[in-house]
Amino acid sequence: MKPLDILSALPEWANASHDDILSSPAWAMPCRLGPRQCTMRLDAVRPAETLDIAVQFENEDHILGIAPSPLFQELGAIWPSRAEVPEPILLALVEKDCGELLQLLENAVRRQLKIVGLATAPAAEDARKISATISLPDDEPPLTFSLDLSPALSAALGQLRYIDADHPSIRSARVDAEIEYAAFTLPAADLASLASGDALLLPETETASPRVVAAGKFAVSEAGVAVWKDDGLMRVCAAEGSTMELGVLFDADQGGKSALPPAPAENAPLKLVRLGKTLATGRFGAVAGRHAFLVD
Repeated sequence: MKPLDILSALPEWANASHDDILSSPAWAMPCRLGPRQCTMRLDAVRPAETLDIAVQFENEDHILGIAPSPLFQELGAIWPSRAEVPEPILLALVEKDCGELLQLLENAVRRQLKIVGLATAPAAEDARKISATISLPDDEPPLTFSLDLSPALSAALGQLRYIDADHPSIRSARVDAEIEYAAFTLPAADLASLASGDALLLPETETASPRVVAAGKFAVSEAGVAVWKDDGLMRVCAAEGSTMELGVLFDADQGGKSALPPAPAENAPLKLVRLGKTLATGRFGAVAGRHAFLVD
């Protein structure tokens, strides 16, 4: 499973609002500035100086604040005296120097962008404002801009697919994990007669690695990561739950063995579970040289 598939199945991400996603430090949108691949992140400090342009995204009014950049050479040449430059000339320089940035924004929000003029008033006080950095390849200086958001722009940008699964805040997040050593069927009569001192043989533990059920939704095995659904089998699990970092879960899809715990140690506490209910507790041991669940 890909990291996006895993995130999409976790309630905290599946139910996240567009604004929640945009607020994550892991938000990173792949984009293009002209011919160059780049990445947009919302990690910039609001620029001290910006040229504020009134723009429309399909008739919706916004204010785009363009920060100075070495990439904007002609605009940079008049930047110190920009207040003295006639508006038509200033806007013509913006269209010429910043055309690739404007096209990037148009593509990012999937709405046609139109320059209206110089901004004569700030964005509404209650508007959500972002400051973004566009990181470019080949050690080129980043571009920085600010923009006020509307629900439509937030919906376009706040997509789960723009969460960088390699970001430390994502990889270090933890989910519940249950270590499962064996799963099998057990006749109802045998279950009803199960008593302290009885033993259930666990041949699986002699030949196969344990399995981890992560977040109650994923099965991590030597084969990788798959969707897990409780099928009603009897399951012998570690008595105590644990947790797993999402980064480990992501990596396990390339081969889950490194994410799996070792076989249980002698006398390790275990529980017999079915459909989420603990039916018996015990410990790991042996009967006639065979691995077994010894019922307390």
